[in-house]
Amino acid sequence: MFVLFDEAGKFLAGRVLSETDSSAQVELDSGKRVKVKAANVLLRFEKPQPQELLRQAQALAASIDLDLAWEFAPEEEFGFADLARDYFSAQAGVAEQAGALLRLFEAPHYFRRAGKGRFRKAPAEILQQALAGIERKKQVQAQISAWAAELVAGSCPPAIREQLYRILFKPDKNAPEYKAVVEASRSSQTAPLALLQKSGAISSPYQFHWKRFLLEYFPKGTGFPPVAAPPVKDELPLASVQAFSVDDSSTTEIDDALSVQGLGSGTVTVGVHIAAPGLAVQPGAPLDQVARQRLSTVYMPGHKITMLPDDVVQAYTLLEGRDCPAVSLYVQFDEASLEVKASETRLERVPIAVNLRHDQLDAHLPEAWLEDASLQAPDVPEPARRFRAELSFLFRLAKQLKAQREVVRGKPENFNRPDYNFRVPGASEDGPEGDETVEITVRRRGAPLDLIVAEAMILANSTWGQWLSELGVPGIYRSQASLAPGVKVRMGTKALPHAGIGVKSYAWSTSPLRRYTDLVNQWQIIAAARHGRTAALAAPFKPKDAELFSIISAFDGAYAAYNGQQATMERYWTLKYVQQQGLTELEATVFKEGLARADALPLVLPVLGTGDLPRGARVRVRLGAIDLITLDVNGTVVERLDTAAQPAVSAEDDTEEETVAGPIAIAVDVTDTPEEEAGAAPAAADH
Repeated sequence: MFVLFDEAGKFLAGRVLSETDSSAQVELDSGKRVKVKAANVLLRFEKPQPQELLRQAQALAASIDLDLAWEFAPEEEFGFADLARDYFSAQAGVAEQAGALLRLFEAPHYFRRAGKGRFRKAPAEILQQALAGIERKKQVQAQISAWAAELVAGSCPPAIREQLYRILFKPDKNAPEYKAVVEASRSSQTAPLALLQKSGAISSPYQFHWKRFLLEYFPKGTGFPPVAAPPVKDELPLASVQAFSVDDSSTTEIDDALSVQGLGSGTVTVGVHIAAPGLAVQPGAPLDQVARQRLSTVYMPGHKITMLPDDVVQAYTLLEGRDCPAVSLYVQFDEASLEVKASETRLERVPIAVNLRHDQLDAHLPEAWLEDASLQAPDVPEPARRFRAELSFLFRLAKQLKAQREVVRGKPENFNRPDYNFRVPGASEDGPEGDETVEITVRRRGAPLDLIVAEAMILANSTWGQWLSELGVPGIYRSQASLAPGVKVRMGTKALPHAGIGVKSYAWSTSPLRRYTDLVNQWQIIAAARHGRTAALAAPFKPKDAELFSIISAFDGAYAAYNGQQATMERYWTLKYVQQQGLTELEATVFKEGLARADALPLVLPVLGTGDLPRGARVRVRLGAIDLITLDVNGTVVERLDTAAQPAVSAEDDTEEETVAGPIAIAVDVTDTPEEEAGAAPAAADH
């Protein structure tokens, strides 16, 4: 005796070895023996052989017209044998019955299962809807196959081009466009990104990187909602200073300015004046919500996405010729010893005499001119001449402050690598197109103006951070436990030492127009300036406030992503510069196994032939092909330029982030299973 039975939705047939009222021991054609419940046995037969029966049943099932079977089927519940007799003949044999069972089971849109071997025909209305759905799926699958064929042939369908970045980075895996890319990738055995490149889907490498970033962090665009800059309602006193700022010409968010009073009197007062949106914008207000959503300005060559709308920035920026609301830190120094005598914080209006610009002054401002009052330097521009005495004192003070911090650090700060400035002339307000001629120039770390601003901001951030801590007013701090390799800068609400800078505590407070953490700290500083010892009760954020931790978490993620985008676009423009200048070789320095850093460009790349060279060795490198999509380039050593290795790169230097291009991470799955601290400049170090 043979039986046909249901095994978890799969129909099997075999020979009965033994049987009871509740089950049977059945041997399959493979020799495997299984225990089958009596309720799962659907047919009993003596011939043909089990495998022959299944073969015949499958052929007969394929011949059954479902529409005709549905018409013949009774309205009430029925068994598969009933349908076999109605469809084939009253004497339908075991093969016809098994064929009817298979056909009924595989057509749930026509027949609903009502039990083991039992069915009920679907209502006509439901059937028509199901058939329409099946037809739509067929059409979609046909479209997917057609799109996949186009991709394999080297052409990108418009529908896929429109969804390109979503397909690659934030895909809907049920979307036909995504499925077409997967199908084409599998059939051509080509990685999705390479496939789309070959098909012409990616017309602009620059737009590829730009739109990828926008999709992830600005999916609704970079525009602002209609929000106005509220006025500062306080009657602020006018400061008796003439302040000046130092920024690049492209800077519109002028957060900080400096002033010097009392030169020649024995006690000099240095003022650090910070733009004060916190005097007008209140926590929870519409403008605060805009700033909190963005958290920081995003910088990149030729373009930036500001944290605040431009008209708001212009309302509070420290623009020359205006008396600007500011939070000012005044620090008194002994003019001879440069020892700190006292400090004070004021809320006031500060006259801004001039906005000095790095790119206009750095090359024409020699250190000797600042150090020797008798030295003549006719090339120094007039704005710097006007403030020569103030700049000279600030430069002397900056060197002293830096030296004091280095004592705390335990070693000097490393300024042996330059910063680079990128200019993209011709870029529109909406950003570059990606084919403009880029200019890359060097701005030496530790140049006089750079050092002056950096040390002044460190002074303000550390002084205010310590002051808030002493008053019991919480703030957002940056700290670093030590300079040991791998010890990173962290953000928190406690005033802890920052070993990398060499200060007892450090709270970002000097860039409230472009960093949300600084705006938060400014609110706390304003409360401290107004209320003194009772400030902890009046400050917007109280001790152990969960909001502060939420802000820190959100800022950390956003700031890392924005810095990553800046590094990506700087690498793009560096490689573009190499192409535009026709550079085929570079001089570089080996700094890690297999990696070298270009001597005159902000470029790190893997280089063959460096395996046996010591760190610090200088080499000439022949460049390979450049891929502006993956931002990949490699090189090969063609000549060693030094006979002995230069001083090795320090472990601290090794901890600085390097951008070495690698494969772009995309979301298409073709497997079978579906510090910038100071605020002086965007590329500044952890100051």
